[in-house]
Amino acid sequence: MNARNSAWFFLSVPFLCFSLNTHLSFGVETLSVGESISGDQTIVSEGDGNFELGFFTPGNISQKYYIGIWYRKISEFTTIWVANRDKPLSDKYSSQLKLLEDGNLVILDSSKTIIWSTNLTPKSSNSTEAALRDSGNFVLRDVSNSSDLIWQSFDHPTDTWLPGGKIRLNKLTHESQRLTSWKNSEDPATGLFSLELDPAGTSQYFIMWNGSVQYWTSGTWNGHIFSLVPEMRSNYIYNFTYVNNTEENYFTYNLYNSSIISRFVMDVAGQINQLTWVAGVGWNLFWAQPRQKCEVHALCGAFGTCNEQASTSCSCLQGFNPRNAIDYSNLSDWSGGCVRNTPLQCMNNASVNGGKDGFLKMSNMGLPINSQSLAVGSAQACELACLNNCSCNAYAYDGGCSVWEGDVLNLEQLSDDDTGGKDLYLKLASSELSNTTSGVPKKGSATGAIVGAVSGVVALLGFLVVLIWTRQRRKLVGTSKGVEGYLVPFSYKDLQIATKNFSEKLGGGGFGSVFKGILPDSTVVAVKKLEGISQGEKQFRTEVSTIGTIQHVNLIRLRGFCSEGTKRMLVYDFMPKGSLDSYLFNEKKSSEVLDWKMRYQIALGTARGLAYLHEKCRECIIHCDIKPENILLDAEFCSKVADFGLAKLVGREFSRVLTTMRGTRGYLAPEWISGVAITAKADVYSYGMMLFELISGRRNSDQSDDHKCGFFPTWAARQINEEGEILSLLDCKLEGNADLAEVNRACKVACWCIQDEEVHRPSMGLVVQILEGVVEVSPSPIPRTLQILSENHEHMVFFSESSSNPSSHSQSPKSGTSSKVRSIKSSPNPMT
Repeated sequence: MNARNSAWFFLSVPFLCFSLNTHLSFGVETLSVGESISGDQTIVSEGDGNFELGFFTPGNISQKYYIGIWYRKISEFTTIWVANRDKPLSDKYSSQLKLLEDGNLVILDSSKTIIWSTNLTPKSSNSTEAALRDSGNFVLRDVSNSSDLIWQSFDHPTDTWLPGGKIRLNKLTHESQRLTSWKNSEDPATGLFSLELDPAGTSQYFIMWNGSVQYWTSGTWNGHIFSLVPEMRSNYIYNFTYVNNTEENYFTYNLYNSSIISRFVMDVAGQINQLTWVAGVGWNLFWAQPRQKCEVHALCGAFGTCNEQASTSCSCLQGFNPRNAIDYSNLSDWSGGCVRNTPLQCMNNASVNGGKDGFLKMSNMGLPINSQSLAVGSAQACELACLNNCSCNAYAYDGGCSVWEGDVLNLEQLSDDDTGGKDLYLKLASSELSNTTSGVPKKGSATGAIVGAVSGVVALLGFLVVLIWTRQRRKLVGTSKGVEGYLVPFSYKDLQIATKNFSEKLGGGGFGSVFKGILPDSTVVAVKKLEGISQGEKQFRTEVSTIGTIQHVNLIRLRGFCSEGTKRMLVYDFMPKGSLDSYLFNEKKSSEVLDWKMRYQIALGTARGLAYLHEKCRECIIHCDIKPENILLDAEFCSKVADFGLAKLVGREFSRVLTTMRGTRGYLAPEWISGVAITAKADVYSYGMMLFELISGRRNSDQSDDHKCGFFPTWAARQINEEGEILSLLDCKLEGNADLAEVNRACKVACWCIQDEEVHRPSMGLVVQILEGVVEVSPSPIPRTLQILSENHEHMVFFSESSSNPSSHSQSPKSGTSSKVRSIKSSPNPMT
């Protein structure tokens, strides 16, 4: 560097630094009296710097700025507190968060007007400072005594409740702290839903709608859990405390493992959610209350209907449109409800263009709230009473007459297998009825009668066409091959012939037996006769159609199905090499040893299949019974996960019985016994247990004389942690012929998969990356549960065979992939 350039460089450094400081955000630790932040300036939490406070813009909203706190070290921007939630700012550079000389913390807009304040009694003191603690608590404190808190954000929560915080009832002032939802996903303004302790002083929490309607309660505290929240029982993550003294009631929670990131949120959809952060995956839902979205009061607003099975929970009734289309469709803010497209003619039912008001029949509905009973003796009289009442918008008759005046709220469309549904008749203008494509127009004019007659004729003709087509289809299906990519609806007789009256049994389990069959075109198939599937035929066909669209090289392919009355069967591709267990544990096949390369490919293929079910399908599908018996092998020994569709078929029943364990002993995750909702991490645990068996070539709990190591997974974990001889973990039949790096990698993955706490287990997507060598992993701690099992020389016995009822759950976030190797540190939690 010459002298001229050197001089220019040293002169330019201060200016460069100044330029960077004025354009990039920078963090301070405290604010003293008279100091402020604005623009991109922030306050970073003391200690590890887990949180940050400053100006932010939520979602896609431009020119609306708020002072908030967010997580600083996770990839997804997530706020946990908002100061000026109901008074946004238009310019963050001319606005300030400032600590005044009177000890109050305030937000000033561009005109220096105070729009938010801590509202403390003014005092002349320079001994106050503002700081953000590493718990996420923003505090005002005495400079000389940092533990002397003058004000704290934990006493003024918005929608998020962090570990160490509390939602309390002050018995002296009768003031309640509330957790209140955002208005919608992009507007932090005060929403309609809130959580608070019972103002009467009992030890139960209520969720309220608009501060006036209680629609959920936690039940009272019994000393260990809230009585109506069984998910709290036997958890491994949270430590709960309830305090009741002369001054206050409150509940608080903390984490046994401080490295876990967790938050409790009053969601915009009216549910309280407990979430934990999993790196590479995102926020993982631990539990939610109420369990069903449609239990939330007025979730869909006036004249909206809720549907648990639909991708969008709320929709407007026929003849209605959203009051605010953008909020309703894009922001999941359904509170504005729906409005009529066409006004009613009302009292005298006067004819307009020859039409009159009438009714649309809506079948299998969960009826709205706030009905009024009328003393009439027939359905016709009930209809007439509603028709002649301007305020009446709907009626139902089921031995008694119920009418609804004003807004119709809490209407739910039930699924076909729900038996509690009723018929509801919605009042609509004549023009809406004449255009209807669903429902039945009820009574009114001659036009209605003609429309009804024509509709009946069309329906009859349609039925005849369908009947003829179905018969022709059944004749053809036995002699023709299904179109590629489509499911074939087999008749029972077809499959009876194909399987020679179900004479060659291939195997069986909790869901039924499997038989070998040969179709007329010589295609060999496996036919599973299902047991314990109680869905109606329409629902069964819908579920099977969904499963049929799920295709992956490592998932068994569904070719067709049979649904005739109670006879339910699924037709799969035949796997000539059978199941994995027969090669690992069957002495008769001892001559057919799977070499290490083949085993590793089976492990990787199985992981890819599960990752597809968990992360790539429209709905996350949890298998619930991963074991060698359910891993099938084709002619080239490519692994295929089998029975994954059965988890989806019985998913709804499972979701209602959270405490019932399902699966096979030796592969069940610890959370099955805790009564909490199962996530995809239960499959990860089962996969880890199976992976140990794939490595060792024997059952994990084998106690025979030649296997003196006892419970294999525990011994394997110790070998890895103590840097023992890794090849000693290998199946002796392989005679040490294996890739040492792959064996080491597979053992470490298996150890992480079987961790007690599900938050510590990797996602299946991450498992795939580790086995592919994209991600490096360090040894894991030995799970406490397995240590106990090993010490006692016995195995936990849950079930002797597969359950007949696994589950499918709502969506979990997808994990990303990387094109280069990443390193995961061993402390404190390499998998998160």
